[in-house]
Parts: sequence; C-alpha cells; structure tokens
Amino acid sequence: MNFIRSRLPIGNLIGRRDGPVAETWSRRGMCSKLQEVKAKPLPADPAQEPRPAFRVPGYRPSNLDKKMLLWSGRFKTTDQIPELVSFEMIDAARNKVRVKACYVMIAGTLAACLVMVILGKRAVGRNESLTSQNMEKKAKWKEELQREKEAVAVLSEKAP
Repeated sequence: MNFIRSRLPIGNLIGRRDGPVAETWSRRGMCSKLQEVKAKPLPADPAQEPRPAFRVPGYRPSNLDKKMLLWSGRFKTTDQIPELVSFEMIDAARNKVRVKACYVMIAGTLAACLVMVILGKRAVGRNESLTSQNMEKKAKWKEELQREKEAVAVLSEKAP
C-alpha cells in the first residue's frame, strides 16, 4: 500500500506516509541518491553573452519581405526596417500575412456563395432552371445541325 501512496498524488488522501519507506520511496522511484544541483559557470565577460550556435545572425530582407513586415504591422514605414533582420521576425511576419490571406479567401468564398444564392433565387423567380437551359441549347444545336445538312444536300445536288 505504501508503494501506491508514494506513486499517486491521490495517495496522500488514502493514508499518511510514515516510516522509512516513505523517505526512501519518493517521487523519484526507488533511487535513494540525492540529486545533485550543478551550478552554472559564469561567463567570463558578463556584458557580452554568447549567441546560440543554431541562430543565424541576420537576414537581409528582400522587397517582398519588407512588404510583409509592413503588412504584418511590425514596422510602419520601409525606412524603419533595419538592414539585417532576424529570420524569426521575418517568419513571424510571413505567418501573419499568411493568416490574413486565409481570412480574405474565407470572406471571398462566403461572399461568392451569397451572390450565387441570390442569383439562383432570382432565376427561380423567372422560372429559369438548368434543365430548361440545357434543353433550349440542345434544341438550338439540332436546328443548326439540320440547317448544315440541308445546305450540304443543296450543294451536292448542284455539283453533278
């Protein structure tokens, strides 16, 4: 039972931990060795902190990157954009512009759907349907085909 009490946070509600078992079986399991805390070595020059090795020191933004930095609201004018910008800043600006573009496309899709619904309801009011339009088209094509056959027959009669 002491094992369950020491492992589960609800073990405190089940019963008190007492005796040497509770001292040796802590949340660390069966390990009785105390954890050693390592002190961080202080840098030699506290004014200049070392840079992470994976981070690129700077990125020269292109004209499109500058526009994205402006559109994302990071800078107000192109004059405020520094010559070298961190890649993280440009990536964040691109993500903001990407999200704004998605919102514009969603709004455009909804607007187009509403326009199509309105146009469809107007067509129903005029008693127009796709079926009637297709039948009219096919009738028109049959008439044109019959005229062409008659013209070919007239030309074939005159030829001999």
